Amino acid sequence: MITGEDFGRLFRDFQRTAFRLETLSVYDVAEEQEEFAAFLAGEPMGDSWHDSPWVRSMTDLGKELSRVHVLRSPLTDYLRYELAAYPGNITAGENIGIIDLAHQEVNGLPDHDFWLFDDAEVYRMHYTDAGQFIGAELLPGEAVQRYQGYRDIARKYAMPLADYRDQLPRN
Repeated sequence: MITGEDFGRLFRDFQRTAFRLETLSVYDVAEEQEEFAAFLAGEPMGDSWHDSPWVRSMTDLGKELSRVHVLRSPLTDYLRYELAAYPGNITAGENIGIIDLAHQEVNGLPDHDFWLFDDAEVYRMHYTDAGQFIGAELLPGEAVQRYQGYRDIARKYAMPLADYRDQLPRN
């Protein structure tokens, strides 16, 4: 299981592609607590919301970053926050799709998060029940093909973020 700087190294070291499947309705990320509280209070968000420096640090090098978030509406406050932040990631070059299980059934996806790097390494993400990151587990090489299949299913059924946001009820 890797965490911290060892986990961060994965984003510096991949060469071509990184794909993320997200499945949780809440992620408890210490670095986001202040910003999340500001979001809930209706305060304006910082510049990174318009162009994510973290994503740009990879896409400016020609690397492809993509994710699909599998969720179920109605949205949690955290998911509303995350969906509001995603456009800055898209501006920086990330491809983001949404699968809302309240509107469509998708079979064949795992019930856990993972990262697939360069179609060569798969890391299963582990979280507490409250959504705190515990660590990432490198899966054996024979799992890569199965997780490529999960990625392909997720991409097939995902709706572009802009289309998903257009269907959300306005508050």
